[in-house]
Order: sequence, then C-alpha cells, then structure tokens
Amino acid sequence: KSPQPIMARPLLKIHRYFRRKPIRFFSFILLYLTAGSLVFLHSGFSSDTSTTGASGSGRDPLISEGGGGTGAGSSTSDALGLLGRVFKETRRAPRRFGPPWMKENGAQDAPEGRNTKHIGCYIDDTQKRALRGVSFLDYKKMTVFRCQDNCAERGYLYAGLEFGAECYCGHKIQAPNVSESECNMECKGEKSNLCGGPNRLSIYRLELSQESARRYGSAIFKGCFKRPDNVTLALPASAVIKNMSVDKCVDMCTEKEFSLAALAGEKCHCGFPTPLFTLHEREDEELCLQHCAGEDFESCGNNDFFVVYQTQVQDNRCMDRRFLPTRSKHLVALASFPGAGNTWARHLIELATGYYTGSYYFDGSLYNKGFKGERDHWRSGRTICIKTHESGKKEIEAVDASILMIRNPYKALMAEFNRKYGGHIGFASQAHWRGKEWPEFVKNYAPWWASHTLDWLKYGKTVQVVHFEDLKRDLFSELKGMVIFLGLEVSEDRLLCVEGQKDGNFKRSGLRKLEYDPYTPEMRATIDGLIKTVDTALRKRNLPGVPEEYRPR
Repeated sequence: KSPQPIMARPLLKIHRYFRRKPIRFFSFILLYLTAGSLVFLHSGFSSDTSTTGASGSGRDPLISEGGGGTGAGSSTSDALGLLGRVFKETRRAPRRFGPPWMKENGAQDAPEGRNTKHIGCYIDDTQKRALRGVSFLDYKKMTVFRCQDNCAERGYLYAGLEFGAECYCGHKIQAPNVSESECNMECKGEKSNLCGGPNRLSIYRLELSQESARRYGSAIFKGCFKRPDNVTLALPASAVIKNMSVDKCVDMCTEKEFSLAALAGEKCHCGFPTPLFTLHEREDEELCLQHCAGEDFESCGNNDFFVVYQTQVQDNRCMDRRFLPTRSKHLVALASFPGAGNTWARHLIELATGYYTGSYYFDGSLYNKGFKGERDHWRSGRTICIKTHESGKKEIEAVDASILMIRNPYKALMAEFNRKYGGHIGFASQAHWRGKEWPEFVKNYAPWWASHTLDWLKYGKTVQVVHFEDLKRDLFSELKGMVIFLGLEVSEDRLLCVEGQKDGNFKRSGLRKLEYDPYTPEMRATIDGLIKTVDTALRKRNLPGVPEEYRPR
C-alpha cells in the first residue's frame, strides 16, 4: 500500500469523530470555555498595569527592580507576582478615607510649574498601603508630573511614587516616614527625578484649588460649611448614628434619595443645595476637625461646622428639558471659536433654563447625548439659543442677539485639535502632535480665534460676552447673568442643582494631558499678539478685557 492512505487515516478518524453531532457539539463547547478562561486570565494580567488598578495592586517581592527581566527566572517571577495580585484584588475591597485632619510639616520645593509640596519618603507595605486611593503603573513613562496630575484629577490630596514606576493616590498618609535616602530610584520616564524605592514612597501634597472636589468612594467631598440658620428647613432629614463614619452618613442620605450628606459629630443631615444652604461659602477645614467615632482617619464635623459630601443621588430639580412652548422670532446665538466650551455652555444653559438649545449644524453624537434641539433647523424658534462657530457678517447679522464665549486661545486651540483628531472627548495621538498637523493647525486657526471675536463685536446687534474662565470660576453668578440675558426668570434652586451636575457628558479627562509645551516661541509670540488685539477691542467697548491669567505681560 502507498503511504498516502496510511497518513490520511488519522485525519479520516478525526473527520468521522466530528461528524458525530453530540460529540462535536460538546467539543466545541469545551474549546469555547477554555478560550474564555484564557482571555479572562489575560485581562486580569493586563488590568494590573492600567490606570484603573486598585489600591492593592502593588509590586510582588519576586519582581526584579527593572519591573521585568530578560531571563526565564525573571519572567516566571513577574507572572507569579501578577497572578497573586489578580486574586488578591478580588478578595480585598479598597478602604476609603475622607478629608484630612492633620497637617504635615517640612516641605521641599516642588517641581517647577506645579503647586505641590514634597512631604518626604514613607514606608509602603503591599498588604497595608500608605496611600489607599487609586493607583496606576507605568514601567516605561512614569514621571512625577504624571503621577501628580493623575491624583489631582481625581481630587486626592496626596500623590506618591514608588519603585520608579508606580503611582499611588490618597487623602491620608497612613505609614511612618523614613530617611530620604531610601527613596533612591529614578523615575522610568525622567532620569532627573526620583520616584521612591522598593516599598518606599516619595509623597507629594497636592494644593488643590477651592473648587476641586475630593472623591470618597462614590461620594464627592464638598468641604467644611457653617451650620445653616434653620437646619431643619435647609436639611430636612437627619438622624443620630452610633459609631458615625462618612460611609454611614452617605449611605443613609443615598437611601433617602438626597444629594447632600452633612456630618455634624454624631448626627447626619440630608438634603439638597438651596438658598438656605448654597455651599458657596466654604470654611477652613480645621473648623470641622473632629474624629468620627467609627473611623479614626475620618473627620465628622461638629455641631457648628458640617463636613459635606455629595452623594450619587441625582438632583432632578434641573433635569427636565423641553422645547419652547411657543416659537420665538427672537434668535439668540451662542457663539464661540471651536474648543471654547460651547457644548459645555449648552449643557449648563439647558439645565438652568429647562429648554433645549439648538445648533447651526447637526451633530449626531450630540443628539444621542441628549441635545434634542440638534435636529431642529436653527431658525425653528423652538430652542432657547443656537450654537454657532460662524463669524461672517451675513451669519452674525442673521441673529438678534448673542452670547459670545471667549476662552484662552492656548487652551481652546489644544481642545479643538483634540476634538478634530480624537472626537468630542477623545485625544489627538502623539503622532499628530509631533507631526506636521499641529504647526499647520496653529498657523490657520490662531488668527481665526481673534477674528471670530472681533467680527462678533463689530457686527453683533446685542452681545453678552462670557469668558470661559470666569464661568468655570464662578458658575452660579455667570450662569445667572446668561439666563437673564436670555429673557428668562432665574430659578436659584435650578442654578444650585446645575452646580452639582456641571460637567455633563463632554468633559475630557485630564489624565492624558501633554507633558511638554506644544507651542514654539514663534507660535507664542503670534498668539500673544492676537490676545492683545482682542483685549484692546473689548476695552474699547467698555467691557472687561481678557482674564488676567492669560493676558500677556
């Protein structure tokens, strides 16, 4: 016999085996489950190095200093360490902590351009972390700035770097400090700075701005506030809680469907922001210092000064929106240069007024996110105002009045570049920033930033100027002025509701901010000249000039 039939016999047997339907079916099921298990394990390994790593995702003692060697032993150690952490994470829930009640002394100069203080070098135990907030790892590009930015974006008070590549965030340092010489490992992304050491954290205190919210699990820390004059009316639900903790008060107010939880010693109050309790006048956090009976590392306030958190409960007082009941012939534009916060302003206006905004364009992604006026023709008269980036004389004179949004051109240009190459909340790639696209974009768009404002000031019939930076800094009063300009009655309850839900669906995360300045000296000289031109034009109309923070010196 020829060898060909003999070689074909095993294949023939396999073929006949799979022709038997029941066996074939169960074989496929087994293969599917096996593949699924492998994918699950792979995703567990991958998640350990992502920005969403949990607080316990520390380095295993078996892992080499380089974060992974080239030999077989190193690879095995890495795999064992990762596997151990994957299963440890499924067992241990992260512990959460509230606002600080201690001040650390002794600070060194922070890296230039960052409002931070270096606290020192601290012990970090993989079983009991010194900083117990979120963490992330990057064994190639970790820098001090990146870690600080990551923690500040999430509202934490402290950022700690370990092993040259690991970043940990927290509200409280819960470990002793050691000699600075023990934090001796260079950062993986910048050899000029040190990023902790083996089981040692280089910790920085982040000086958060007043409006920065600090997260506590699902709740957001709002600050320390004086007891309202009529606490029963201002915060209608209350209870005395044994062994009080932030968790217990937040849980109680969440269950009762209130958006605010206010801790006053052993008493927990719940309510919504109202003119009786606006959360506009923060007090020094030291006035709220009183340890919680049920948690030493938390502050529970006292009878005179309340520690306030915003729960996950949605404040529905400003969520209803509809089209205008009667068509309006008075067309108001919401005009801005691209990237100047037009979509964010639309979100605020819709919540503050209860009416949909329209658009000169049609954007399906915005419509799907709830901007129902997007489909209407801009002349429909059913919307409270109309988004536009146009700046021609004909287009400007087609409307009766306009709210003109102006933003720092350095920020607006980068925001529009990200939108152009990454979508509404995406980011342009490094290739776009480093390539020819960015210089060409600045060359074409920077002059438009200035001409857009100048044209609206020149041809607009009635113009209300709103600076993005002022709106961000003092949302309540700026938005109130916009509502009045639109000819509507102001509802303070709605405005207070908006403050608690101001971000909307179109806020980019700051976690992918560029770590270098994309603007060349030549670009800056050009843009600074354009800012001066706009500033002069505003002042000639007896309007405030551009905000001090980006006015050229």
